[in-house]
Amino acid sequence: MSRSLRITFLVHAIVALLMGVPLLAAPGRWLSLFGWAPIDPLMSRMLGAALLAMAWSSVRGYLAEEWDQVEIVVELEVAFTVLASFGLLRHLLIGTWPWYTWAIFGIFALFSVAWIYHLVKKK
Repeated sequence: MSRSLRITFLVHAIVALLMGVPLLAAPGRWLSLFGWAPIDPLMSRMLGAALLAMAWSSVRGYLAEEWDQVEIVVELEVAFTVLASFGLLRHLLIGTWPWYTWAIFGIFALFSVAWIYHLVKKK
């Protein structure tokens, strides 16, 4: 497995962990730091749980040795990040949103490019 794929897995695990823990543990406090209110605590916690599950899959991907062991995880990451990017972009283009919403979109878009690259490269 390529070094760049390992780095992508590691960076993704860290980002997903840093975003997932506060969303699962204290979504209201976490999102209010960004002025993001009102929130739905149930959906926010579900997103936190999903991010933590994806962080774990990235840790497992980081530790894997062969492409065959991580291919399905990379496919899942492509689906999640591309769909999230399009979902965010839809709202960003038709409304006024704070800078951090654009930053979140940028993070998802960068991960989309990285995961697609690795899926096409298959290494």
